[in-house]
Amino acid sequence: MFIARQPIFNKSMKIYGYELLFRSDSNAKEFRNTSSSSATATVLGGLLEQGINQVVGKTKAFVNFDYDFIMSDTIELINSDTLVIEVLETVKIDYNLIERLKYLRRKGYKIALDDFEESFSSYPIVPIADIIKYDIMLTPLDAITDDVNKALSQNKIILAEKIETDEQFQKAVEMGFHLFQGYFFSRPKIVGSSNARKSSKVQYSRIINELKKEEPSYNTITSIIESDVNLAYSVMRVMSNKKSEDSFNSIKKALIRMGFKELERWINVLMLQDISQAKPVELMKLSLVRSKFSEHVASNSKFKEHIEEVSMMCLFSVLDAILDKPMSEALEGMLLSENVFNALVHREGDFKPICKLIFAYERGDWAEVQKFADIIEIDTALLSKGYLESIQWAAEVLLTFE
Repeated sequence: MFIARQPIFNKSMKIYGYELLFRSDSNAKEFRNTSSSSATATVLGGLLEQGINQVVGKTKAFVNFDYDFIMSDTIELINSDTLVIEVLETVKIDYNLIERLKYLRRKGYKIALDDFEESFSSYPIVPIADIIKYDIMLTPLDAITDDVNKALSQNKIILAEKIETDEQFQKAVEMGFHLFQGYFFSRPKIVGSSNARKSSKVQYSRIINELKKEEPSYNTITSIIESDVNLAYSVMRVMSNKKSEDSFNSIKKALIRMGFKELERWINVLMLQDISQAKPVELMKLSLVRSKFSEHVASNSKFKEHIEEVSMMCLFSVLDAILDKPMSEALEGMLLSENVFNALVHREGDFKPICKLIFAYERGDWAEVQKFADIIEIDTALLSKGYLESIQWAAEVLLTFE
């Protein structure tokens, strides 16, 4: 079973929910090319077992349903406050379906029309729908102005899907769209970057570079941290949140207790958290999920000797978007291995297959996932568990910074 998720934002770039993407196997990229009922039953069972709140938190879960599943009572196993029922564009519409959707809506479930291409005025489910989703690859924004205005006049929530650039996002906002789905939030906006974060990044880079030495010095790292009150506070806060009966009366003792390996992980995380303050929280969350998921992938593949490298590579995979700089500039001054640098900057080298697998997993491109899983020699049956555990771990890490 494969389970992934794609974030859905509101106009303020706050998370509204996640569309859950899943397949019972890797036969195809599209939901309708495999047994949708079987896949849906599998994922709902997995989500209920895992705890759906671990996957979507306090937000909404958008899930595609076919005719048979809409007509079943299994949907009602998930709380109506959490679940958004996405009606596939291929679903056969008849009297029974319409009555069932009306019933579910009365029970508090939101109804969404997926990949909407029909006539807004005549499509029979429109009056029941709360959310209309437009795939802007199938229906470009310029082509749906009239329908968008009609939807707004009827107080529908409209969602623009496949938003890949900030320009598309801004245009959709101007048109009146409420929700936005796509990876536009993880693309750098290189218009004229600022150096406002430079000093902070320099401090972190000095620590990371010291940690890369054959014999790192606690004294050197301590002096760097103690020169920045915000950084010192962050390190002590991390240590205070760890389950330990020890107390620390100095930065150095806290660092020694942490150890170089754990310190490097947290310095990387703290750096991203610090420099991404003006960015969507989801960007930080994405880097954490990728980092932990890549550890799982590496440890179960032919890259088991490179777990730490792979983890750092994926943690830094959104650094260009955070700093609004080309990746080569974002990584400037950091002592990274050739494999990590080539994968992040040139999208090539030994670690390329891991990047490709993880990015394909996020998109729900299961054929590509299978392709790169074969290359790196990992059993795809292990991926879903690792991905869900990574989501949970990322959520726990982010709680540290609240």
